[in-house]
Amino acid sequence: MSYSLPLSSGYTGARNRSQFITPASGMCSFCTEECAGTCEIALASVLGAQTVYPTTTGNNQIAGEKEYPLDWSCFNINGRVFGAKGTGASYEEAEIYNVKLETSYGRDHKVKLALPLVLPALIKLNWKDYFGGAAMAGVSCMVGEDAKSKDPQLKRENGKITEFPFLGEIIESFNKYYRGYGQIVVQSNVEDDMQGVPEMTLKYGGKAIEFKFGQSAKGTQPANRLTGFEQARARKAIGSLVYPDPDDPVVAKACEEGRGPNFYQYGRLPQWSEEYLVKRIEGLRQLGAENFSFKMTGFDPEDIEKVMRIAAAAGVDLITFDGAGGGSGYSPCHMMNEWGLPAVLLEEKVLGIAKKLKAEGLRLPALVMTGGYATEDQVFKSLAMGGGDITAVGLCRAGMAAAMTGKAVGEAIKAGKTPALFAKYGSTVEEVFGDLADLRFIYGKEADSFSTGAIGVFSYLRKIGFGLQHFAALNRKFDIRLLGKEDLIPLTDQAERVLRP
Repeated sequence: MSYSLPLSSGYTGARNRSQFITPASGMCSFCTEECAGTCEIALASVLGAQTVYPTTTGNNQIAGEKEYPLDWSCFNINGRVFGAKGTGASYEEAEIYNVKLETSYGRDHKVKLALPLVLPALIKLNWKDYFGGAAMAGVSCMVGEDAKSKDPQLKRENGKITEFPFLGEIIESFNKYYRGYGQIVVQSNVEDDMQGVPEMTLKYGGKAIEFKFGQSAKGTQPANRLTGFEQARARKAIGSLVYPDPDDPVVAKACEEGRGPNFYQYGRLPQWSEEYLVKRIEGLRQLGAENFSFKMTGFDPEDIEKVMRIAAAAGVDLITFDGAGGGSGYSPCHMMNEWGLPAVLLEEKVLGIAKKLKAEGLRLPALVMTGGYATEDQVFKSLAMGGGDITAVGLCRAGMAAAMTGKAVGEAIKAGKTPALFAKYGSTVEEVFGDLADLRFIYGKEADSFSTGAIGVFSYLRKIGFGLQHFAALNRKFDIRLLGKEDLIPLTDQAERVLRP
């Protein structure tokens, strides 16, 4: 058997012609010259290097396709019938609505979370409702890297951004619904940092900055194919790395003669040091920044430990660890399936390193896990495995799915075309969106005018929280911070070894 996929993928639309597959290669077991060309090899034979990346990226989302031998389904959730922790052991106190879901993070500036959840970094698709819904639900959200490339009004001088009005719009999409919980965090990759995105964050009213290690926390930076020689020169002129160099006389001459190569713009790999980040973060604090976070994934454990040590030295408030696979859709296809630690194994490594560093007396930031989470049982299992050392879980692709679906369903209802799945609940937004009443309770009747996409995010996250309350009460734990490994039942030998090493 093989845990890797055949030469078929939703990333590229490639598919194997035959149902008979060679496990080692992923090729059809018989390959004929009459084949019209449908698999990944066929795609690459025509489109070449660009098929390293997804060809379906755009108004969609992309997740990992590989099935791992260990994931959260390898655990069940325990249950108890006696006593109560975190509240009184009485019928009136020990009930699901009294399970405390609030938590917090932050050293000097505490950030309260109404739910032990965050929405990790995105800046595509229905981002406005993604961030607005996060504020309504009372959780933190992160703005994806390279948002600057989406701003037609962006201005630069001497390699530094001076005007970034789109960023102000992004930050306001959260702040206008802010109710004392969560915060919006602007992510900065290496090139964002070089061009002054952290300073722009403060200029446009942001207070929190996230430094990231890797592209979409999934490894290498992307290589984007450019349209030709002139675009290559223009991108190089603003400081981008371009390959091959359009200013190379040999390359320029080839272009003049009509035989120029493909040009690619690609992102710089992080080369940050502890010295730089500690100094950089302190400088931004002096300018008014209040909270800092890191975004990291399943790199070599030595690198994970180094990032945690830097975070402790710099007084970082939170680190999000992103498990394989998937990505933003701008990572190489096979990198999204074949690289990094899946969420369970990544959490195991993070917890082991955290235990070691705390024994040394280091003060660590809050730790957040993300990577393929979508349901309350998965969130519960991750928090329980963390035993109090995991503050929250990130719901990225699922959160955006809620934003897109909520918007689409709302638009259909307003057009008098309520989708069949929801028709039995009514024919108006008020009738169909079940948690709108709870939003009215928080915000007043102005909630009736909220975007249904943001209502969708609020409703989805509330569903996760309500489900967590049920599982926690089942284990007679009435504060989500009391969860531990004893609340999990391993179903396989490998799950047992991870849970109880």
